[in-house]
Amino acid sequence: MRIRRRWLLVLSLLTSLTLVLAAPLANPASAQQTPAASAPAKPKPAVKPAAKPAAPAAQSPAAKPAVPPAMGGAQPKLLGQYADWGAYTASPGGKKVCFAIAKPSASETVPPGRPRNPSYMFISSRPAEKVTNEISIIIGYPFKPSSEASAAVGSTSFALYTQQDGAWIKNSGDEAHMIDAMRSGQTAVVKGVSMMGTQSSDTFNLKGLSQALDRTGQECK
Repeated sequence: MRIRRRWLLVLSLLTSLTLVLAAPLANPASAQQTPAASAPAKPKPAVKPAAKPAAPAAQSPAAKPAVPPAMGGAQPKLLGQYADWGAYTASPGGKKVCFAIAKPSASETVPPGRPRNPSYMFISSRPAEKVTNEISIIIGYPFKPSSEASAAVGSTSFALYTQQDGAWIKNSGDEAHMIDAMRSGQTAVVKGVSMMGTQSSDTFNLKGLSQALDRTGQECK
């Protein structure tokens, strides 16, 4: 099933990324949105992360790149860190993937203060599948079944379909439109509802996104 395949691909990448990128954030075992019985501890990396590479000239000096550990035997390579957005490449299973990833700059819940797992926006290209700049969002809790989420860039809102804790563009024709809007926009605001009724709003700073996508586009032509 296409939805499940997308979700499993993103999850396999972000399971490892979360260990490093989200270390100071919420403990998954304590998040109220996920029942304890269905939230097993995430595995520790099998190998030590590689040393931080030298910063390229285009890199934002204020941004400190995170180095993810190996995943499925493939060590992701940091191509560049551009403000909030990291550009990476990896080859799990021998198939090359390039992706830009960022954490939200601000998050809110209603009711307030509800603990959640970390959330990310993840934009991937998979040349072997002829996929370019596919937008995925990991929200940090299981969505309410059959619910839709939304992503607003400026005054334009895009509908998202959901599965478990993942969300994707509902109308495939809107994906390129959303990428264009984010390249020229300031923020993207993602809203959704958990299976327990908690409403969330995550704001992603889009500074550096264009550079990150340009870099992944060069790597995964």
